[in-house]
Amino acid sequence: METLFKNTRFVNVLVILLFSGALFLLGLFFNGVKEYSFIGRDIPALTTINVTGEGESFAKPDIAEVSFSVTKDAKTVAEAQKTSTEKINAIMAYLKEMKIEDKDIKTTDYSVYPKYEYQKAVTCLDFNLNGFCPEGKQILTGYTVSQSVSVKIRKIEDAGNILASIGDKGATNVSNLSFSVDKKKEVEADARNKAIQDAQKKAEALAKSLGVNLTRVVSFSEGSAPMPYYGMGGSMKSTSFEMADSVSAPTVSVGENKFTSNVTITYEIQ
Repeated sequence: METLFKNTRFVNVLVILLFSGALFLLGLFFNGVKEYSFIGRDIPALTTINVTGEGESFAKPDIAEVSFSVTKDAKTVAEAQKTSTEKINAIMAYLKEMKIEDKDIKTTDYSVYPKYEYQKAVTCLDFNLNGFCPEGKQILTGYTVSQSVSVKIRKIEDAGNILASIGDKGATNVSNLSFSVDKKKEVEADARNKAIQDAQKKAEALAKSLGVNLTRVVSFSEGSAPMPYYGMGGSMKSTSFEMADSVSAPTVSVGENKFTSNVTITYEIQ
């Protein structure tokens, strides 16, 4: 009797499992049929409009950057290096006096190279009977040592005096004068916000003309670039020149920097 009960219980469990498996397979079958019914059909695409926006933001530069070099010639490398080092050290000491921090002074190049002079062996009046004129040769006359340094001037009102003083202290070339904005990201964000607002206004006007409603933003992209803007008639050319013997602080016009942001926004409409 007990054996019969156990067999009956086993059969019931087996029937339930088989029934559950059948339901599972049946569900897979109907899902497959449902998916098959969509094959070849067009899936409704989003209806969208694209608009572009532009924003500009202006900021007066508060950082000046300039490069200078000290170049010295001498009969030997040691002599040229000694003279060059003395000039560079004098300029560095002056920059420290002007509160320029170490992080804002960077050596960008240091080079030593020989100097040659072409010398004729004989004049062509002395050539032999065959008409042969001996070639000249390169004669080593000395060495040139050159060191280039870039400086970031955060107290921009000192830029003119610094340009004049480094020349007076031995800089043989001053170049690549440029101006930048310290808090550039804040200015860029302001330009971006203006561009987004411009795009939104265009999208709202377009939607009104089309008789549709804006529902959500589908995509967004941005392109931006800072541009120099010469306000107050200021000129900001990158210059390269030999400094004069006398100290004369130039007038430095920094103008304004213009930051432009261009955005493209895609809106879903209905």
